[in-house]
Amino acid sequence: MTTELIFFPALIVIAGAFIIPLLNQKVRSSAFLLFPVAALAGIWAMPENFVLQGSLAGYDLLLVQADSLSRIFATIFAMITLFGGIYAWHIKDLGQQTSALVYAGSALGVVYAGDFFTLIVFWELMAFSSSYLVWARRTEEAQHSGMRYLIVHALGGGILLAGILVHLNDTGSLLLTSFPYVLTPASVLILIGISINAAIPPLHAWLTDAYPKATVTGAVFMSAFTSKSAVYVLIRLFPGWEILIWLGVAMALYGTVYALMANDTRKILSFSIISQIGYMVVAIGIGTEIALNGAAAHAFGHILYKSLLFMGAGAVLYSTGKSKLTELGGLAKKMKWTVVFYMIGGFSISGFPLLNGFISKSLIMEAVGEAHLEMVILLLLAASAGTFLHTGLKLPYFTWFDTPKSEIMVKPLPKNMLFAMGIGAFFCILFGIYPALIYNNLPYPVDTQPFTVYNLVEMTQILVFTFIGFWLLRKNLKGVPKIALDTDWFYRMPATWVRRIFVRFPDDLFGQAEKIVLDLSRKLTGSFENPMSWLNPFTDHGKEASTYSPALEVVMSYILLVILVAGLFIIL
Repeated sequence: MTTELIFFPALIVIAGAFIIPLLNQKVRSSAFLLFPVAALAGIWAMPENFVLQGSLAGYDLLLVQADSLSRIFATIFAMITLFGGIYAWHIKDLGQQTSALVYAGSALGVVYAGDFFTLIVFWELMAFSSSYLVWARRTEEAQHSGMRYLIVHALGGGILLAGILVHLNDTGSLLLTSFPYVLTPASVLILIGISINAAIPPLHAWLTDAYPKATVTGAVFMSAFTSKSAVYVLIRLFPGWEILIWLGVAMALYGTVYALMANDTRKILSFSIISQIGYMVVAIGIGTEIALNGAAAHAFGHILYKSLLFMGAGAVLYSTGKSKLTELGGLAKKMKWTVVFYMIGGFSISGFPLLNGFISKSLIMEAVGEAHLEMVILLLLAASAGTFLHTGLKLPYFTWFDTPKSEIMVKPLPKNMLFAMGIGAFFCILFGIYPALIYNNLPYPVDTQPFTVYNLVEMTQILVFTFIGFWLLRKNLKGVPKIALDTDWFYRMPATWVRRIFVRFPDDLFGQAEKIVLDLSRKLTGSFENPMSWLNPFTDHGKEASTYSPALEVVMSYILLVILVAGLFIIL
């Protein structure tokens, strides 16, 4: 058993986080790439039905459970770890390198987990390791966002653990098994815990809050692992849960609408993640073989083109220091290859024929059609048009092709960033031209042909009319420097009010008292000494008072999230 664990792909990648700190700084970035390569070799060397058993306190565990579903998710996770490592090759920040490896290895651990104990261990490790990729941006916004991100995922993990304990009490088993479509305390708690990581509204705001504030390279890893590992677990545990069909439709539309309103490039892509996961959740809710194949294939393709899109948006941020559409424009001539690679990703996510997004959406739409869900088909087609509108047209047009707002200084990109984007673009095209490379490795046999006349005509019509609409209304779609309120308002604003009441108001009160006493002291004695500075707990001997209390935000965020989740639990 010990020998087998050594070659476990998750542990191979996590081991890298402990090895590269021992290496010289000059070789760390190159050594980083060895671990996802070794993991890929381990994934494909592992027998398809391989199982590694264990035990804990008398309960049976399946530390590793390999099948075709786990293999396809593990493959794309390892591939993106490799591509992300190439994209981040110029980064010398050891903290980012080690946290990225632990994060990726934890996602692989979730994919291979055959029991709830192994699942929750890697689930929580994934949350804590990914938080550093936000904090590593080293801005005040990133610090606050990273803390909110960690709180939400700690809460989600707690809810998931509570559901696991209830399930253990009910069944006496920790082994993963799909739940029948019955609302029980265990199934509902587990579903809510997973839904937080899957970013199902209204439990999604952590994603659109944190991803735009993460580091340029960290956001690439984050776009791949957390939400898609949750999709994998949903496929395992909740296939055929009809409630997921309508939650998925809501996700597809919600993400599309907010992406159209967003002004920040990486925020647009973050809302787009929510929209695309909606397709996967719809397919899981249908639960047929072709639907689950579609969910797995779309997750595979989405990880590929979404990481490419974040690479493109990150390249703009790296080169210009700007990420808002209202500050960009006219960069196409200065960033030619970035535009080319980004547009391949943009066309892929929009479902262009001969690109990988088309072959996975075709499976999902066929599954929806077989389930005779006509309204769902119409709503998903509308979301598909919206995807092309915001990610394939709005973002690239106002970033690279629109009239520049001012003269923007563009520093050259490291060649490794362009190389990584080129690799991602290549695979988007490869899988789009040869869908069998994915179809032949899905959980169930695929007997479908994506390149039918109907599919091609339908998608072409959507793309053409969407482009016409964009071109006619492009001035109205121009970004505005405003923030669209989202569900995180319910826990961020109360925290702000608490800070104002318990921090800023006392600070101002003491400040005014200090001013009065100081003025009086000057008039009476001519002294400039501040005799009341020691009384003000919000100042440091006359230094400027702090107006922010992280602890208060933590407490209020936690309380408001508990209320929100409790309300959702009551509704369900």
